[in-house]
Amino acid sequence: MAFHDGFVSEIVGRQVVVDDGGARPRSIGKVIDFLVSKPDDTFPRIDGLILKTGQGTLLCHVADVIDVDAKGSIHLRHEPTETPAPENEALYLIRDLFDKQIVDVDGRKVVRINDIEVANTGGTLRVVAADIGMSGLLRRLGMNRIAPRFFQNVQRNLIAWDNVSPISDVNPAQVQLSVSGSRLSRLHPSELADIIEELSAKDAVRVVKSLDDETAADAFEHMVSDKQKTLIEDIGTERAAAIVEEMDSDDAADLLGELNEEQQNRLLAEMEPETAGELRTLVQYEFDTAGGLMTTDYVWIYPHRTVGATIEKIRELAPESEFIYYLYVTDEDRKLLGILSLRTLLLSVPSEFIHNLIDTDIVSAPPDMSAEDVASTIARYDLLAVPVVDAQGKMLGIVTVDDAIDTIIPEKIANSLPRFTRHHSRKANVPVK
Repeated sequence: MAFHDGFVSEIVGRQVVVDDGGARPRSIGKVIDFLVSKPDDTFPRIDGLILKTGQGTLLCHVADVIDVDAKGSIHLRHEPTETPAPENEALYLIRDLFDKQIVDVDGRKVVRINDIEVANTGGTLRVVAADIGMSGLLRRLGMNRIAPRFFQNVQRNLIAWDNVSPISDVNPAQVQLSVSGSRLSRLHPSELADIIEELSAKDAVRVVKSLDDETAADAFEHMVSDKQKTLIEDIGTERAAAIVEEMDSDDAADLLGELNEEQQNRLLAEMEPETAGELRTLVQYEFDTAGGLMTTDYVWIYPHRTVGATIEKIRELAPESEFIYYLYVTDEDRKLLGILSLRTLLLSVPSEFIHNLIDTDIVSAPPDMSAEDVASTIARYDLLAVPVVDAQGKMLGIVTVDDAIDTIIPEKIANSLPRFTRHHSRKANVPVK
């Protein structure tokens, strides 16, 4: 294969000639683009050149290139006759990627492709890097030929292609962002949220639609409310409901509280009845109260069990719950009887009964306590979470320290902090009988 390492901008526009046994090569046109059949490969192979000829736009397979002469002309073994693949069946490097947004996964940011580096690896021409710097723009203007000394002093800014996740509105069938295959899945949810917030409306929707519900929910929990609302409207009711249903209950309730009643009802109607009922209850509380801050994702147990049996049950729940620093001991009517720390549980004799270990000096919050007072209570008593109980002492939920912090620092900073509870822990709100 005649091509050497270089950049796409250095190949496009070159003359294409045919060496078909005639006295002299016959010029048939110029290179205008490059075909990639499998864009999801780590370093995608360039399968063909798109040529502008007197007979229209034609496809030349890279395997048919026999030489690139000193003037840069590309020699073919025979004249191409195939037309390019339909737009929805292939990726074209210039049309679909030049000047398009990409996610630099390593740098955790959104950038634009100015040029694409290619390399001959084992006789195959492959995409190896994206040039996102000034050098790419200058190369496209021909400055590497017009002013080579100046160009050599321009710093390159290349991103290896395995750190790139392309985003294209032109060809969504081929430039996909699936969680299983996309490098976006390597990002922390707060980083993914930042990237989505930087994208255009169409690109943000494309990214969210490409993620599974759980990953999208993680990212949603770190977004500012305005972006959440915009995406909810843009991605459609069914998908939006699936994502909200996977969010941590307090974050889901906060999001629903930002929507009008009609939007709330449409989303809730798409959810499982149990989840919808839970969220309907939570959304009734004012957002700046304990009820508005609380999550129903916690572990509650009955007092008659032994330590050993409780530990075994917690092992079963552990994959479903990330916040089990405290165990809330209740009766069958969910009245809060006491609290047991996980540390106390693990250090106790397996045959000991739970009711002999619980702390009955309970620090709790009523659902109408102000958010500031909840945060103060958690700080004063050095807690990781405070239970929320009604006037009869019935357990309603918990407010975790991260959610309490959210009330006293800016939204953007709060959204970037780690979360104690996760949306998939909602199943933990069951008794350890």
